[in-house]
Amino acid sequence: MHILLLDALLKGPATERAPSPDEAAVADLARALGTRARARLGRSLAIREVDAGSCNACELEIQALGNPVYDVERFGLKFVASPRHADVLLVTGPVSWNMREGLERTYAATPDPKWVVAAGDCAAGFGVFAESRACAGAVAKIIPVDLVIPGCPPTPTDLLKGLLALVEGTARPTR
Repeated sequence: MHILLLDALLKGPATERAPSPDEAAVADLARALGTRARARLGRSLAIREVDAGSCNACELEIQALGNPVYDVERFGLKFVASPRHADVLLVTGPVSWNMREGLERTYAATPDPKWVVAAGDCAAGFGVFAESRACAGAVAKIIPVDLVIPGCPPTPTDLLKGLLALVEGTARPTR
């Protein structure tokens, strides 16, 4: 045991360095999203994240948007706990049978106008769980989807780019 502890102290932590995003580009992207959201909505963009049965990889990337590297709240983007306060439903994962009704209720509770974003390959219907018997299918089979952000998982920068396209109205609908 002493040998293992000594070895760990001499070698240091066994972790990799985090990828360094282009901080200026990320800040510009988040600033543009916040500005366009305020121009279009008259206030900050409120996002409700819904995990419909994912492996949590997409959630980790979404949570990264709030960490000190991205810190999107400083640009007026906020994650809300209630769908009644949301402008965007950010849905991850294939919709499991157990989450189907919950997702439908969340969609119904979100006030109009609302946008639905399917984040990640599984939510789009072509991830590793695409044909699983435990899944009701892609998000678009359950509720109308306005934008799909591909990736397994999509990076925080991809999420910001997708949300910006959605707010600007340049995103292609997937209905």
